[in-house]
Amino acid sequence: WLKPFWIKSNFGSSWPVAAVSFLNLSLMLFALLASAVLVKAKLTVHIVPHTHDDVGWLKTVDEYYSGSNNSIQHAAVRNILDSVIRSLEINPERKFTYVEMAFFDRWWRELDTTRKDVVRRLVASGQFQFVNGGWCMHDEAATHYVDMVDQTTLGHRILLEEFGVVPSVGWQIDPFGHSTTQAALLSADVGFDSLFFGRIDYQDRDVRRKEKRAEFIWRASPSLGPDAQVFSGLTGEYGGNYGPPTGFNWHNDAEPVEDDERLSTYNLPSRVGDFIARATEQANMTRGEHIMWTMGSDFNYDRAETWFINLDRLIKAVNEDGRMVARYSSPIEYVAAKRLEDIEWPIKTSQEGDDFFPYADGPHQFWTGYFTSRPALKDQVRQMSARHNAIRQVQAFAGYKNFSAVGAVTQLLQLEEALSVAQHHDAVSGTAKQHVAFDYAKRLADGGAAADEVLWAGLSTIAGAGRWRSCPRLNETVCEETQRGTTTMSVWNQLGQSRNERISFPVVSRDVQVSLASGSNLAVQVYEAPETITNYERSTKEASLVASFVAPLPPVSLT
Repeated sequence: WLKPFWIKSNFGSSWPVAAVSFLNLSLMLFALLASAVLVKAKLTVHIVPHTHDDVGWLKTVDEYYSGSNNSIQHAAVRNILDSVIRSLEINPERKFTYVEMAFFDRWWRELDTTRKDVVRRLVASGQFQFVNGGWCMHDEAATHYVDMVDQTTLGHRILLEEFGVVPSVGWQIDPFGHSTTQAALLSADVGFDSLFFGRIDYQDRDVRRKEKRAEFIWRASPSLGPDAQVFSGLTGEYGGNYGPPTGFNWHNDAEPVEDDERLSTYNLPSRVGDFIARATEQANMTRGEHIMWTMGSDFNYDRAETWFINLDRLIKAVNEDGRMVARYSSPIEYVAAKRLEDIEWPIKTSQEGDDFFPYADGPHQFWTGYFTSRPALKDQVRQMSARHNAIRQVQAFAGYKNFSAVGAVTQLLQLEEALSVAQHHDAVSGTAKQHVAFDYAKRLADGGAAADEVLWAGLSTIAGAGRWRSCPRLNETVCEETQRGTTTMSVWNQLGQSRNERISFPVVSRDVQVSLASGSNLAVQVYEAPETITNYERSTKEASLVASFVAPLPPVSLT
């Protein structure tokens, strides 16, 4: 691995190449060399075509992919990816950046060998690049760090297996505030050398724009210091968004760039003038001779050629004008260019305010309700996450060779994908539409049921064959096994320490006795089941009584 000694800026204590693929490294070096020949006095505008594809929000993840339910929102990610690939084939100078692997994986599985080879060539050439690379763009407030790591790993694993690529840029452009965990653990510690985002408090944003601190070094961990710092920057026009500059959004109604002087709509000089004005305004809010234009937004590029035709003409015209340099680029290449500049960046430390929470986009407009909204869904995510971790431990104890069958892998993958989708910043956050929230919950329930088959197989290996079952409806005071009479219950402790855990289950009688395998009895309390607060009719299977006892559990054990 290479460590470029010529870099003098304070991006970090060292170049985190351990998580950068040879492809990304070569792209960076190419960008450095390309930037070196630019005239220093000129501002270079890095044009970064991209789309932001929510893994569920107003529509479900599958509706967004296929284009269903367009009466709610016109969006079809399958069409976006098809359209982008066709446009990249037309012109080798064009580039595109993609993020959400939940969609890309669906699309990739549909391609035949010929089309897959085309995509691989575009990835290898640097025309089609990946940033972030997780299954989704996870929330940073309502998520648990284990789930953040897992969903990132799931996406990165596919990129590594299919393309030999490991993303090197963090891209959290839409979540509603940003945590030190994201900057340290999920950026610097996973090998990202940069982290970009769109939303920060409006007052902080305005100060940063005024003081040329829209890009900075974020030293998020007081204990790790420079070893966990990451170059960070706002996206869009540093105005709290991640879209193109005003007047250049060709997904909507931006004026086309017309370069044919024979037409009455010829407007090349004015469009170049607009470009120069917008770029100059943005450059005055940061440092150095390079800025990035995020050319795209939510579910853009389903008509990719409309974008690329305008961008082709605009880039050519700006470069012929000579006052600035415009080029197709990517976040990876942009960061490489910024590295080449010998700039002392402002540093944000944990002592300076810690993170970018809470997020407010105006006076008294704090985005904090989602910290607690849809608590049942938040609880279900945590419960399924705990089950997922338990299954992985059981697999390790039982021996992974016993789970090598395709069926077991597929069953656990269903839960992994459901959990990964649920980390999306409109999922566990509780900010999606009702039918979308139902879809998240159903995916988790179905994934948990499929993964249970893997769990039962593992427990049978560890504790002997038997009829293993779980009680997924305990929140409704329903468990057929404990409501029948005598039953055997096993409890798995995931923690590496002893614990005393209260276990509750529904019963039909007050005459209840709980015994350990050793024969000793435990104290048990039986009480009336509380009334269920629900919009639905009470289940006829609900028990009227609940029994509770405290189970003494050894570290990482089955009791």
